[in-house]
Amino acid sequence: MGWFKHWFGTRYYALLYGHRDADDANIWVDAIMTRWELPINSRVLDLGCGRGRHARRFMHHGMRVTGIDISEKSIAEAQELEPKGDFRVHDMRVPVESGTFDAACCLFTSLGYFESDEDDQRVFDAVSAALRPGGLFVLDFMNPKAVLRDLVIEESLRRENVAFEIRRAVEEGVLVKRISVSEGGSTEQFEERVRLLHPDELERMARAAGLELLDRTEGPVMSPFLPDHSRRFVLWARKPLA
Repeated sequence: MGWFKHWFGTRYYALLYGHRDADDANIWVDAIMTRWELPINSRVLDLGCGRGRHARRFMHHGMRVTGIDISEKSIAEAQELEPKGDFRVHDMRVPVESGTFDAACCLFTSLGYFESDEDDQRVFDAVSAALRPGGLFVLDFMNPKAVLRDLVIEESLRRENVAFEIRRAVEEGVLVKRISVSEGGSTEQFEERVRLLHPDELERMARAAGLELLDRTEGPVMSPFLPDHSRRFVLWARKPLA
């Protein structure tokens, strides 16, 4: 299933991205809920849910959340942290259910891990299939222009007693992050590979899946998306009523 199946479930991934914590998730979800104005007990599909930090906040707002992720370890931890949640090991390219969700989200660059446009298109198609007519979708992705402009080639970090050496490169339109992890005298190697999908490509995929585009913003603060400056690209869409 690719690099992501093995890296996302590790303790090292959680350490490296520890700043993406519950507080960060709460800011995003609270802003999304303010915009969506969903009634209590609405069904929300969280794609690439990881350990469930966004799902738990949606549940705090009274949503019935189904979180899916390819990492068995991440799903097990999400279920342990929130026993009442519905967390499933599932490939986001495959539809979960048909026409049953009021809204869906894909947050923290949880797309672009596959090798082809066809696979990424399947994610949008699966979202469209899962949403009921009028259902809402929000996608949070990096802005490739800003990433390329500000790319840090090499970086050294320490989290607790773990040392991370990170090297970044762009190879044939893919942002590659090679991560060397050292702890207790041993070293492990990991890799992240994310396709640099541009806003117009993501919009094209959304339209091809039959979704209506509603807005483009920079992040949870809902500022307008500025192609040359925004760090994040957030796409808001809806499944047509008919």
